[in-house]
Amino acid sequence: MYLEELGIKDYAESYTTECKALLNRNDIIGWLKSIAGFANASGGDFYIGVEDKTNKLIGFDRKSADNERNYFNNIVNEHLVPRPQMSISFMRYEIKGSERFIIRVQIPESAVKPVILKYKNIPSIFMRRDGFTNGATYEEIIEMSIKSRNTQYDLLVSDTCFDFNEFSVLREFYRSHNDGKELKVKALSSIGFVNEDGFLLNGALLFKDDYNEKKTEVQCSVFSGVNRGSERIVTLNRYCGNLISVINYIIDFVNQRMNHSIIKLGNKRENIDSFPQRALFEGVINAVAHRDYYLDGTQIQVDLFRDRLEISSPGGFYRGEKFGKTFDLSGVISKRRNELVSGILVMCNVMEAAGTGFDKITEEYAEADEKHKPYIFSSSDHFTLVLPDLTYVEGITDECIPDILFMPCQYGTELDERVLAFCWNKARKASEIAEFLGLSDSSYLRKQVIGNLEKSGYLEKIKISRAFCYRTNRELVGLA
Repeated sequence: MYLEELGIKDYAESYTTECKALLNRNDIIGWLKSIAGFANASGGDFYIGVEDKTNKLIGFDRKSADNERNYFNNIVNEHLVPRPQMSISFMRYEIKGSERFIIRVQIPESAVKPVILKYKNIPSIFMRRDGFTNGATYEEIIEMSIKSRNTQYDLLVSDTCFDFNEFSVLREFYRSHNDGKELKVKALSSIGFVNEDGFLLNGALLFKDDYNEKKTEVQCSVFSGVNRGSERIVTLNRYCGNLISVINYIIDFVNQRMNHSIIKLGNKRENIDSFPQRALFEGVINAVAHRDYYLDGTQIQVDLFRDRLEISSPGGFYRGEKFGKTFDLSGVISKRRNELVSGILVMCNVMEAAGTGFDKITEEYAEADEKHKPYIFSSSDHFTLVLPDLTYVEGITDECIPDILFMPCQYGTELDERVLAFCWNKARKASEIAEFLGLSDSSYLRKQVIGNLEKSGYLEKIKISRAFCYRTNRELVGLA
Protein backbone atom coordinates (compact mmCIF):
# COMPACT_ATOMS: atom_id res chain seq x y z
CA MET A 1 0.00 0.00 0.00
CA TYR A 2 1.28 3.47 -0.91
CA LEU A 3 0.85 7.01 0.36
CA GLU A 4 -1.26 8.13 -2.60
CA GLU A 5 -3.86 5.50 -1.70
CA LEU A 6 -4.65 7.50 1.44
CA GLY A 7 -5.75 10.43 -0.70
CA ILE A 8 -2.49 12.38 -0.47
CA LYS A 9 -2.13 14.23 -3.75
CA ASP A 10 1.32 15.82 -3.61
CA TYR A 11 3.00 12.74 -2.22
CA ALA A 12 6.23 12.77 -4.23
CA GLU A 13 9.26 13.84 -2.18
CA SER A 14 9.62 17.44 -3.29
CA TYR A 15 9.74 21.00 -2.08
CA THR A 16 6.90 20.36 0.34
CA THR A 17 6.97 16.64 1.21
CA GLU A 18 9.42 14.26 2.83
CA CYS A 19 8.99 10.71 4.14
CA LYS A 20 10.82 8.57 6.69
CA ALA A 21 10.10 4.93 7.48
CA LEU A 22 11.34 5.45 11.04
CA LEU A 23 13.04 8.22 12.98
CA ASN A 24 16.73 7.36 13.10
CA ARG A 25 17.87 7.41 16.73
CA ASN A 26 21.55 7.36 15.70
CA ASP A 27 21.30 10.26 13.26
CA ILE A 28 18.73 12.71 14.55
CA ILE A 29 20.27 15.59 12.55
CA GLY A 30 19.43 13.67 9.37
CA TRP A 31 15.68 14.18 9.91
CA LEU A 32 15.63 17.16 12.31
CA LYS A 33 17.22 19.35 9.64
CA SER A 34 14.22 18.62 7.38
CA ILE A 35 11.83 19.99 10.00
CA ALA A 36 13.98 23.10 10.46
CA GLY A 37 14.41 23.46 6.68
CA PHE A 38 10.65 23.37 6.05
CA ALA A 39 10.04 25.93 8.82
CA ASN A 40 12.70 28.27 7.42
CA ALA A 41 11.33 27.93 3.87
CA SER A 42 7.65 27.87 2.89
CA GLY A 43 6.58 24.90 5.02
CA GLY A 44 5.87 21.29 4.15
CA ASP A 45 4.60 17.86 5.20
CA PHE A 46 6.77 15.28 6.95
CA TYR A 47 5.50 11.67 7.05
CA ILE A 48 6.77 9.06 9.51
CA GLY A 49 6.10 5.41 8.71
CA VAL A 50 6.46 5.86 4.96
CA GLU A 51 9.41 4.56 2.92
CA ASP A 52 11.28 7.59 1.61
CA LYS A 53 12.07 6.30 -1.89
CA THR A 54 8.94 4.41 -2.86
CA ASN A 55 6.34 6.09 -0.56
CA LYS A 56 5.31 2.60 0.53
CA LEU A 57 3.44 2.54 3.82
CA ILE A 58 5.41 0.85 6.59
CA GLY A 59 3.24 2.16 9.41
CA PHE A 60 3.00 1.41 13.13
CA ASP A 61 0.57 -0.27 15.43
CA ARG A 62 -1.32 2.09 17.76
CA LYS A 63 1.14 1.93 20.68
CA SER A 64 4.25 2.22 18.49
CA ALA A 65 2.76 5.21 16.65
CA ASP A 66 2.13 6.97 19.95
CA ASN A 67 5.69 6.24 21.12
CA GLU A 68 7.14 7.52 17.84
CA ARG A 69 5.09 10.72 18.10
CA ASN A 70 6.30 11.29 21.67
CA TYR A 71 9.92 10.69 20.67
CA PHE A 72 9.55 13.14 17.79
CA ASN A 73 8.10 15.82 20.11
CA ASN A 74 10.84 15.37 22.72
CA ILE A 75 13.68 15.64 20.21
CA VAL A 76 12.17 18.67 18.50
CA ASN A 77 11.68 20.42 21.85
CA GLU A 78 15.27 19.72 22.83
CA HIS A 79 17.05 20.70 19.63
CA LEU A 80 15.00 23.23 17.60
CA VAL A 81 14.89 26.87 18.73
CA PRO A 82 12.34 28.34 18.51
CA ARG A 83 10.09 25.29 18.23
CA PRO A 84 8.27 25.45 14.87
CA GLN A 85 4.48 25.66 14.91
CA MET A 86 3.44 22.15 13.83
CA SER A 87 0.31 20.04 13.52
CA ILE A 88 0.82 16.32 14.27
CA SER A 89 -1.86 13.79 13.32
CA PHE A 90 -2.29 10.03 12.90
CA MET A 91 -3.51 8.64 9.57
CA ARG A 92 -5.20 5.26 9.94
CA TYR A 93 -5.33 2.49 7.35
CA GLU A 94 -5.84 -1.28 7.31
CA ILE A 95 -3.79 -3.96 5.69
CA LYS A 96 -4.73 -7.63 5.81
CA GLY A 97 -7.30 -6.82 8.48
CA SER A 98 -4.78 -5.17 10.80
CA GLU A 99 -5.00 -1.56 11.95
CA ARG A 100 -1.95 0.55 11.09
CA PHE A 101 -1.01 4.23 11.42
CA ILE A 102 1.38 6.67 9.84
CA ILE A 103 2.23 10.03 11.39
CA ARG A 104 1.72 13.25 9.45
CA VAL A 105 3.55 16.38 10.61
CA GLN A 106 2.39 19.56 8.90
CA ILE A 107 4.96 22.34 9.26
CA PRO A 108 3.94 25.85 8.20
CA GLU A 109 6.48 28.54 7.41
CA SER A 110 7.75 29.78 10.75
CA ALA A 111 6.72 33.28 11.80
CA VAL A 112 10.03 33.53 13.67
CA LYS A 113 13.18 32.84 11.70
CA PRO A 114 15.67 31.41 11.59
CA VAL A 115 14.71 28.17 13.30
CA ILE A 116 18.04 26.91 14.65
CA LEU A 117 19.05 23.29 15.13
CA LYS A 118 21.27 22.94 18.21
CA TYR A 119 23.14 19.66 18.65
CA LYS A 120 26.00 19.15 21.10
CA ASN A 121 25.97 22.94 21.65
CA ILE A 122 26.64 23.58 17.95
CA PRO A 123 23.96 25.71 16.22
CA SER A 124 23.09 25.14 12.54
CA ILE A 125 20.57 26.76 10.21
CA PHE A 126 19.00 24.78 7.37
CA MET A 127 16.88 25.68 4.33
CA ARG A 128 14.69 23.52 2.08
CA ARG A 129 15.44 23.97 -1.63
CA ASP A 130 14.55 21.89 -4.70
CA GLY A 131 13.48 18.88 -2.66
CA PHE A 132 16.67 18.84 -0.58
CA THR A 133 17.61 20.34 2.80
CA ASN A 134 21.00 22.01 3.10
CA GLY A 135 22.71 24.65 5.18
CA ALA A 136 21.28 28.14 4.74
CA THR A 137 23.44 30.73 2.99
CA TYR A 138 24.49 33.97 4.64
CA GLU A 139 22.04 35.91 2.44
CA GLU A 140 19.18 33.57 3.37
CA ILE A 141 19.91 33.97 7.09
CA ILE A 142 19.87 37.77 6.77
CA GLU A 143 16.59 37.66 4.83
CA MET A 144 14.99 35.36 7.42
CA SER A 145 16.02 37.65 10.27
CA ILE A 146 14.62 40.74 8.51
CA LYS A 147 11.28 39.07 7.80
CA SER A 148 10.76 37.93 11.38
CA ARG A 149 12.21 40.85 13.33
CA ASN A 150 8.78 42.27 14.22
CA THR A 151 7.29 39.00 15.51
CA GLN A 152 6.93 38.84 19.27
CA TYR A 153 7.33 35.55 21.08
CA ASP A 154 4.21 35.95 23.19
CA LEU A 155 1.97 36.52 20.14
CA LEU A 156 2.76 33.16 18.52
CA VAL A 157 0.11 30.44 18.82
CA SER A 158 0.92 27.46 21.06
CA ASP A 159 -0.38 23.90 20.63
CA THR A 160 -2.22 24.00 24.01
CA CYS A 161 -6.00 24.33 24.18
CA PHE A 162 -7.56 26.94 26.48
CA ASP A 163 -9.18 25.78 29.72
CA PHE A 164 -10.28 28.59 32.03
CA ASN A 165 -9.98 26.29 35.05
CA GLU A 166 -6.22 26.01 34.50
CA PHE A 167 -5.64 29.70 35.34
CA SER A 168 -6.66 29.84 39.00
CA VAL A 169 -3.41 31.62 40.02
CA LEU A 170 -3.95 34.34 37.42
CA ARG A 171 -7.60 34.71 38.44
CA GLU A 172 -6.67 35.13 42.10
CA PHE A 173 -3.95 37.64 41.18
CA TYR A 174 -6.49 39.62 39.14
CA ARG A 175 -9.01 39.49 41.99
CA SER A 176 -6.51 40.71 44.60
CA HIS A 177 -5.49 43.73 42.48
CA ASN A 178 -9.01 44.66 41.32
CA ASP A 179 -10.92 44.96 44.61
CA GLY A 180 -12.29 41.42 44.49
CA LYS A 181 -13.61 41.66 40.94
CA GLU A 182 -13.71 38.33 39.06
CA LEU A 183 -11.76 37.77 35.86
CA LYS A 184 -14.00 36.83 32.92
CA VAL A 185 -13.24 34.72 29.85
CA LYS A 186 -14.53 37.59 27.71
CA ALA A 187 -11.87 39.91 29.13
CA LEU A 188 -9.11 37.43 28.26
CA SER A 189 -10.48 36.96 24.75
CA SER A 190 -10.56 40.70 24.20
CA ILE A 191 -6.79 41.00 24.64
CA GLY A 192 -5.96 38.02 22.40
CA PHE A 193 -5.33 35.45 25.13
CA VAL A 194 -6.63 32.65 22.87
CA ASN A 195 -7.03 32.38 19.08
CA GLU A 196 -10.21 31.67 17.14
CA ASP A 197 -9.50 27.92 17.20
CA GLY A 198 -9.26 27.81 20.98
CA PHE A 199 -5.46 27.59 21.27
CA LEU A 200 -3.50 29.66 23.76
CA LEU A 201 -0.97 32.19 22.57
CA ASN A 202 2.55 31.71 23.95
CA GLY A 203 2.13 34.68 26.29
CA ALA A 204 -1.01 33.16 27.78
CA LEU A 205 0.72 29.81 28.24
CA LEU A 206 3.23 31.49 30.57
CA PHE A 207 0.38 32.19 33.02
CA LYS A 208 -0.98 28.63 33.11
CA ASP A 209 -1.12 27.16 36.65
CA ASP A 210 1.21 24.22 35.92
CA TYR A 211 3.70 26.06 33.68
CA ASN A 212 7.24 25.32 34.90
CA GLU A 213 9.50 25.40 31.85
CA LYS A 214 12.79 27.29 31.53
CA LYS A 215 11.26 30.29 29.73
CA THR A 216 10.34 31.78 33.12
CA GLU A 217 13.45 30.78 35.06
CA VAL A 218 14.72 33.15 37.73
CA GLN A 219 17.95 32.96 39.75
CA CYS A 220 18.09 34.72 43.11
CA SER A 221 21.40 35.23 44.91
CA VAL A 222 22.65 36.89 48.08
CA PHE A 223 26.26 38.10 48.20
CA SER A 224 28.16 38.83 51.40
CA GLY A 225 29.72 42.03 50.06
CA VAL A 226 29.35 44.58 47.27
CA ASN A 227 30.89 42.68 44.32
CA ARG A 228 30.36 39.45 42.43
CA GLY A 229 33.04 36.83 42.08
CA SER A 230 35.37 37.83 44.86
CA GLU A 231 32.55 37.91 47.42
CA ARG A 232 31.03 34.82 49.05
CA ILE A 233 27.59 33.77 47.78
CA VAL A 234 25.42 33.28 50.85
CA THR A 235 22.33 32.02 48.99
CA LEU A 236 21.62 30.88 45.44
CA ASN A 237 18.10 29.76 44.52
CA ARG A 238 16.59 28.91 41.14
CA TYR A 239 12.90 28.80 40.36
CA CYS A 240 10.58 28.15 37.39
CA GLY A 241 6.82 28.54 37.35
CA ASN A 242 4.00 30.56 35.85
CA LEU A 243 4.67 34.29 35.67
CA ILE A 244 2.49 35.16 38.66
CA SER A 245 4.32 32.67 40.86
CA VAL A 246 7.66 34.03 39.56
CA ILE A 247 6.64 37.57 40.55
CA ASN A 248 5.59 36.39 44.01
CA TYR A 249 8.73 34.26 44.43
CA ILE A 250 11.08 37.17 43.73
CA ILE A 251 9.26 39.56 46.03
CA ASP A 252 9.13 36.99 48.85
CA PHE A 253 12.83 36.20 48.37
CA VAL A 254 13.81 39.86 48.78
CA ASN A 255 11.35 40.59 51.58
CA GLN A 256 12.62 37.68 53.67
CA ARG A 257 16.19 38.95 53.44
CA MET A 258 15.96 42.74 53.48
CA ASN A 259 16.87 44.86 56.49
CA HIS A 260 14.59 47.14 58.50
CA SER A 261 15.87 50.23 60.26
CA ILE A 262 15.01 53.61 61.75
CA ILE A 263 16.95 56.16 59.75
CA LYS A 264 17.03 59.91 59.19
CA LEU A 265 15.73 60.57 55.69
CA GLY A 266 15.81 64.28 54.93
CA ASN A 267 14.34 66.04 57.98
CA LYS A 268 12.40 62.98 59.16
CA ARG A 269 13.10 59.84 61.14
CA GLU A 270 11.30 56.88 59.67
CA ASN A 271 11.06 53.15 60.11
CA ILE A 272 12.07 51.99 56.65
CA ASP A 273 12.83 48.85 54.68
CA SER A 274 15.94 48.33 52.62
CA PHE A 275 13.84 48.68 49.47
CA PRO A 276 10.46 50.43 49.22
CA GLN A 277 7.76 47.86 48.47
CA ARG A 278 6.33 49.84 45.58
CA ALA A 279 9.76 50.21 43.95
CA LEU A 280 10.50 46.51 44.42
CA PHE A 281 7.16 45.51 42.90
CA GLU A 282 7.56 47.83 39.90
CA GLY A 283 11.07 46.52 39.29
CA VAL A 284 9.94 42.89 39.28
CA ILE A 285 6.92 43.58 37.05
CA ASN A 286 9.14 45.35 34.50
CA ALA A 287 11.67 42.53 34.48
CA VAL A 288 8.91 40.01 33.70
CA ALA A 289 7.09 42.21 31.18
CA HIS A 290 10.15 43.23 29.13
CA ARG A 291 12.09 39.96 29.25
CA ASP A 292 13.17 38.53 25.89
CA TYR A 293 11.51 35.11 25.97
CA TYR A 294 13.30 34.07 22.77
CA LEU A 295 16.59 33.87 24.68
CA ASP A 296 16.80 30.26 25.86
CA GLY A 297 19.32 29.38 28.55
CA THR A 298 18.91 32.74 30.29
CA GLN A 299 17.09 33.81 33.44
CA ILE A 300 15.97 36.87 35.32
CA GLN A 301 18.79 37.56 37.75
CA VAL A 302 18.02 38.92 41.22
CA ASP A 303 21.16 39.76 43.22
CA LEU A 304 21.19 41.12 46.78
CA PHE A 305 24.41 42.87 47.79
CA ARG A 306 25.31 44.61 51.04
CA ASP A 307 24.48 48.00 49.52
CA ARG A 308 21.92 47.32 46.77
CA LEU A 309 19.52 45.05 44.90
CA GLU A 310 20.06 44.34 41.21
CA ILE A 311 17.25 42.98 39.01
CA SER A 312 18.49 41.99 35.55
CA SER A 313 16.24 40.88 32.70
CA PRO A 314 17.44 39.12 29.51
CA GLY A 315 17.26 41.34 26.46
CA GLY A 316 18.03 45.05 26.20
CA PHE A 317 15.18 47.56 26.10
CA TYR A 318 13.05 46.70 23.08
CA ARG A 319 13.79 49.21 20.31
CA GLY A 320 15.08 51.51 22.97
CA GLU A 321 18.36 53.36 23.28
CA LYS A 322 21.36 51.39 24.54
CA PHE A 323 22.22 54.10 27.03
CA GLY A 324 24.57 52.36 29.43
CA LYS A 325 23.92 53.80 32.90
CA THR A 326 21.29 56.43 33.71
CA PHE A 327 19.71 57.88 36.85
CA ASP A 328 16.91 59.41 34.76
CA LEU A 329 14.47 56.52 35.16
CA SER A 330 11.46 58.55 34.05
CA GLY A 331 13.22 59.33 30.78
CA VAL A 332 13.69 55.69 29.80
CA ILE A 333 11.75 55.01 26.59
CA SER A 334 11.18 51.48 25.33
CA LYS A 335 8.45 49.88 23.24
CA ARG A 336 6.77 46.77 24.55
CA ARG A 337 8.60 43.58 23.69
CA ASN A 338 5.69 41.38 24.84
CA GLU A 339 2.32 42.87 23.95
CA LEU A 340 0.21 40.06 25.38
CA VAL A 341 2.20 39.60 28.61
CA SER A 342 2.09 43.37 29.17
CA GLY A 343 -1.63 43.45 28.31
CA ILE A 344 -2.37 40.79 30.93
CA LEU A 345 -0.41 42.68 33.59
CA VAL A 346 -2.18 45.93 32.67
CA MET A 347 -5.52 44.11 32.91
CA CYS A 348 -4.48 42.90 36.39
CA ASN A 349 -3.86 46.55 37.34
CA VAL A 350 -0.16 46.02 38.17
CA MET A 351 1.37 47.73 35.14
CA GLU A 352 0.88 51.09 33.47
CA ALA A 353 -1.04 51.06 30.19
CA ALA A 354 1.62 53.43 28.85
CA GLY A 355 5.21 53.92 29.94
CA THR A 356 7.57 51.76 31.95
CA GLY A 357 6.39 52.65 35.45
CA PHE A 358 9.94 53.59 36.47
CA ASP A 359 8.68 57.02 37.53
CA LYS A 360 7.03 55.32 40.51
CA ILE A 361 10.43 54.02 41.58
CA THR A 362 11.86 57.54 41.31
CA GLU A 363 9.05 58.81 43.56
CA GLU A 364 9.85 56.21 46.22
CA TYR A 365 13.49 57.36 46.33
CA ALA A 366 12.69 61.09 45.98
CA GLU A 367 13.99 62.00 49.45
CA ALA A 368 17.12 59.82 49.27
CA ASP A 369 20.56 61.41 48.93
CA GLU A 370 22.76 61.05 45.87
CA LYS A 371 24.37 57.82 47.09
CA HIS A 372 20.93 56.23 47.45
CA LYS A 373 19.49 57.03 44.02
CA PRO A 374 18.26 54.12 41.84
CA TYR A 375 19.59 53.73 38.34
CA ILE A 376 19.37 51.52 35.25
CA PHE A 377 21.98 50.32 32.84
CA SER A 378 21.12 48.75 29.51
CA SER A 379 23.09 46.87 26.87
CA SER A 380 22.14 44.84 23.81
CA ASP A 381 21.48 41.62 25.75
CA HIS A 382 20.12 42.71 29.15
CA PHE A 383 18.95 45.61 31.27
CA THR A 384 19.46 45.96 35.00
CA LEU A 385 17.57 48.01 37.58
CA VAL A 386 19.64 48.88 40.66
CA LEU A 387 17.81 49.76 43.89
CA PRO A 388 20.09 51.11 46.65
CA ASP A 389 19.60 49.72 50.16
CA LEU A 390 18.19 52.65 52.14
CA THR A 391 19.36 51.13 55.43
CA TYR A 392 22.99 50.97 54.24
CA VAL A 393 24.27 54.39 55.32
CA GLU A 394 27.31 54.51 53.03
CA GLY A 395 25.12 54.07 49.95
CA ILE A 396 26.42 53.01 46.54
CA THR A 397 29.71 54.53 45.42
CA ASP A 398 31.41 54.38 42.07
CA GLU A 399 34.49 53.06 43.83
CA CYS A 400 32.92 49.60 43.90
CA ILE A 401 34.95 47.86 41.21
CA PRO A 402 33.01 44.98 39.60
CA ASP A 403 34.37 41.63 38.48
CA ILE A 404 34.27 41.42 34.71
CA LEU A 405 34.55 38.91 31.90
CA PHE A 406 35.97 39.67 28.46
CA MET A 407 37.88 38.07 25.61
CA PRO A 408 41.52 39.29 25.70
CA CYS A 409 42.22 41.67 22.85
CA GLN A 410 45.14 41.66 20.45
CA TYR A 411 48.31 43.19 21.91
CA GLY A 412 46.62 43.23 25.33
CA THR A 413 48.47 43.81 28.59
CA GLU A 414 48.17 42.52 32.15
CA LEU A 415 46.58 45.86 33.09
CA ASP A 416 43.57 45.50 30.76
CA GLU A 417 41.24 43.81 33.21
CA ARG A 418 41.81 46.37 35.97
CA VAL A 419 41.33 49.29 33.57
CA LEU A 420 38.08 47.89 32.15
CA ALA A 421 36.72 47.14 35.63
CA PHE A 422 37.64 50.64 36.85
CA CYS A 423 35.85 52.26 33.89
CA TRP A 424 32.72 50.07 34.15
CA ASN A 425 30.62 52.21 36.50
CA LYS A 426 31.93 55.60 35.44
CA ALA A 427 33.86 57.24 32.60
CA ARG A 428 37.40 58.00 33.76
CA LYS A 429 40.15 60.36 32.67
CA ALA A 430 43.56 58.92 31.82
CA SER A 431 45.02 60.58 34.93
CA GLU A 432 42.38 58.86 37.12
CA ILE A 433 43.19 55.50 35.54
CA ALA A 434 46.90 56.06 36.20
CA GLU A 435 46.23 56.94 39.84
CA PHE A 436 44.02 53.86 40.28
CA LEU A 437 46.74 51.62 38.84
CA GLY A 438 49.45 53.30 40.90
CA LEU A 439 51.36 54.27 37.76
CA SER A 440 52.56 57.50 36.22
CA ASP A 441 50.43 59.06 33.51
CA SER A 442 52.89 57.93 30.84
CA SER A 443 52.78 57.58 27.07
CA TYR A 444 52.97 53.79 27.58
CA LEU A 445 49.76 53.84 29.60
CA ARG A 446 47.97 56.14 27.15
CA LYS A 447 49.10 54.36 23.97
CA GLN A 448 49.84 50.71 24.79
CA VAL A 449 47.12 50.17 27.37
CA ILE A 450 44.29 52.71 27.05
CA GLY A 451 44.90 53.37 23.36
CA ASN A 452 44.96 49.68 22.48
CA LEU A 453 41.77 49.00 24.45
CA GLU A 454 40.08 51.89 22.63
CA LYS A 455 41.31 50.66 19.24
CA SER A 456 40.01 47.17 20.03
CA GLY A 457 36.60 48.56 20.95
CA TYR A 458 36.77 47.67 24.66
CA LEU A 459 36.99 51.32 25.77
CA GLU A 460 34.83 54.14 24.42
CA LYS A 461 36.34 57.62 24.32
CA ILE A 462 33.90 60.40 25.20
CA LYS A 463 34.22 64.09 25.99
CA ILE A 464 32.90 65.36 29.34
CA SER A 465 33.16 69.15 29.67
CA ARG A 466 36.60 69.80 28.20
CA ALA A 467 38.25 66.54 29.16
CA PHE A 468 38.37 63.22 27.32
CA CYS A 469 37.26 60.24 29.37
CA TYR A 470 37.08 56.49 28.83
CA ARG A 471 34.27 54.11 29.69
CA THR A 472 34.01 50.36 29.26
CA ASN A 473 32.04 49.12 26.26
CA ARG A 474 29.42 46.85 27.87
CA GLU A 475 28.64 45.29 24.51
CA LEU A 476 32.02 43.53 24.63
CA VAL A 477 32.68 43.31 28.37
CA GLY A 478 30.34 41.54 30.77
CA LEU A 479 30.03 41.12 34.51
CA ALA A 480 31.36 37.93 36.06
